[in-house]
Amino acid sequence: MVKPFEKLKLHGFNNLTKSLSFSIYDICYAQTEQHRQEYISYIDEQYNADRLTDILSEVVDIIGANILNVARQDYDPQGASVTILVCEEPIDGAHNTHDNSAHPGPRPDAVVAHLDKSHICVHTYPEHHPHDGICTFRADIEVSTCGVISPLKALNFLIHSFESDIVTIDYRVRGFTRDVNGVKHYIDHPIHSIQNFMDEETKQAFQMIDVNVYQENLFHTKMMLKEYDLNNYLFGAGVDSLSEDERKLINMKVKREMREIFYGRNLPDLSAS
Repeated sequence: MVKPFEKLKLHGFNNLTKSLSFSIYDICYAQTEQHRQEYISYIDEQYNADRLTDILSEVVDIIGANILNVARQDYDPQGASVTILVCEEPIDGAHNTHDNSAHPGPRPDAVVAHLDKSHICVHTYPEHHPHDGICTFRADIEVSTCGVISPLKALNFLIHSFESDIVTIDYRVRGFTRDVNGVKHYIDHPIHSIQNFMDEETKQAFQMIDVNVYQENLFHTKMMLKEYDLNNYLFGAGVDSLSEDERKLINMKVKREMREIFYGRNLPDLSAS
């Protein structure tokens, strides 16, 4: 945990823009074409526009913002998008009692919620390999705020709101704000890594790599789930229905898919040799 900055005394509004972007991946193996289509239908139902709106509304509350407007859309044949415009001041005289400091936020089982001058959006991308049985669901999420509210408080909630196997996270602070003496400040909170704002259980559950550019206030973290149980990656069938050779082949395919996404490069297909 990083030590908090002494609170800045600003001249006017805090003009810093803080953007937190996620790509969250869920990987599975569906052996037949029917199973693959059922997986896509399951994802479309599980993460439709209504459910995504509920998730983002919780994020709004967690970071201490107020909702100004919601736009949402389900797509044909699959996928959904939701955008919420938010602000940090209370609406209609409501009193905002949220703690606006940057620190690890809650998990999904402990949430409170509301945003302005800012936005949150999510887009979903379910897809499957036409021949290999691998199915991949990606949720692309951005939480962008202006002023004192911090999107970092939404980290733990968003990671655990989806079936996250791989997560890539980018955080950037842009612009500057002035204190009462006219001095420009390009960041208003301490941060060495995005991991500073994750709870210990999350950090223990994932393998992580950081790529940070401190002088530019750019932070990047890649995460891959450590625990692996083939049963958790099969859709439409269980491990007991597979032969030993089938298990080995599917294990190889799923783990290869996860490593390729985590490292951002294609690996040799050893099953073809």
